[in-house]
Amino acid sequence: MMSDPLYSFVFKGILTKQALEYTQAKDKKSYGRIDEEKIISLLCIDELPQEFVSNSKKMSYVYTAICAFENSIREFISQKLIEEKGADWWEQCVPNKVRERAESRKEEEDKIRWHTQRGDNFINYTEFGDLIAIMRGDNWAYFEPHIVSLEWAQQIIKALERSRNVIMHSGDLSEQDLARIGTLIRDWIRQVGI
Repeated sequence: MMSDPLYSFVFKGILTKQALEYTQAKDKKSYGRIDEEKIISLLCIDELPQEFVSNSKKMSYVYTAICAFENSIREFISQKLIEEKGADWWEQCVPNKVRERAESRKEEEDKIRWHTQRGDNFINYTEFGDLIAIMRGDNWAYFEPHIVSLEWAQQIIKALERSRNVIMHSGDLSEQDLARIGTLIRDWIRQVGI
């Protein structure tokens, strides 16, 4: 049985797979640690008051959740409108006021070439609350099959925007706020998906 070429091939495959998985797991852990240490050094975090650093680290999870959620909604809206209206959906589907404000922000950022920009797409320059305005009106027909109601979506975005603003202005949220954020994000994911 040991000289069977099929057995030998499968056995070598299993050993190779195990070796790769071990190497990848080891590399991911060490890369994450190196990356974190480098960021801490670049930002001089170890020189800041530990009390503020500790609170900020806790709030960084909130930022991560809200940022990922907000960007997933932007992606959801973009993809849905591209499917329905094509590549020029921005001009066709976005209210003038929202479009002008976003385009103006992008123009301003384009002038500051030394700094990283928000992105290539105009939707990255909209405010969180603007996303509801984009889903309203004639566009609602494209989102209605996925979202319970526009009011439901607006409540979620308004509540998360309030927490987002606290975080973005260096504030701390209570445990009750954290639980609410988790519930709202979970409700959206269960209803709409991501």
